[in-house]
Amino acid sequence: MLIKRDGSREPWDRDKLEAGIRKALTGRPVTNVQIDQMLDRIEARIRKKGPEVPSSLIGAAALVAMQRTDEVGYLRYASVYKDFQVAGDFERELGLLLEKKEPAKRRKG
Repeated sequence: MLIKRDGSREPWDRDKLEAGIRKALTGRPVTNVQIDQMLDRIEARIRKKGPEVPSSLIGAAALVAMQRTDEVGYLRYASVYKDFQVAGDFERELGLLLEKKEPAKRRKG
């Protein structure tokens, strides 16, 4: 079961998550196999949390998976999930994304 932000509950629906992820990845160089694997990992992660899982946990897991798979798709997904209202929201999120990449680049050098 999925516990929504308003406290209501509804059955888990993988298709609903898949639709959002596929929409964010439209036109991106990500294969159907990669998307299926991403969905499998997200689903496995949330199943470990128990029979009732908050929607925020699912959204966070999806954001992590999207970030690892395609940064543009991640920003698209984040813009809906985090309810971006102005261009500055994209700028802030991109800044956070770039901050996470920068330490990895320094370690390689």
